Amino acid sequence: MLALFRTYGLTAALAAGIFYFGFHMLTGERGVLSAHQRERTLAARTQELALVRRQRMELEARAHLLSDDNLSADLLEERARSLLGFVGPRDYVIRVQSHAG
Repeated sequence: MLALFRTYGLTAALAAGIFYFGFHMLTGERGVLSAHQRERTLAARTQELALVRRQRMELEARAHLLSDDNLSADLLEERARSLLGFVGPRDYVIRVQSHAG
């Protein structure tokens, strides 16, 4: 029996190692079969990044209009009314419930 183990033990260990690494090469997180899922995730994250970049550009433009160098009176009035809750006599107020949570 010991002779049989010496003869085929190394072969069995190598076969088990090849099977283990081959299995994970196919089905693992970075495996061949999960490549499609990674591509879908990448596409979704790319769209999300584009949206965040657009939002950032809009916020930077609004912040630039409120800077000391280039103060927009209309934007300043809009922000003051929004923060203080004041409206003009001919203004319509539409309250929107915030979904932040």
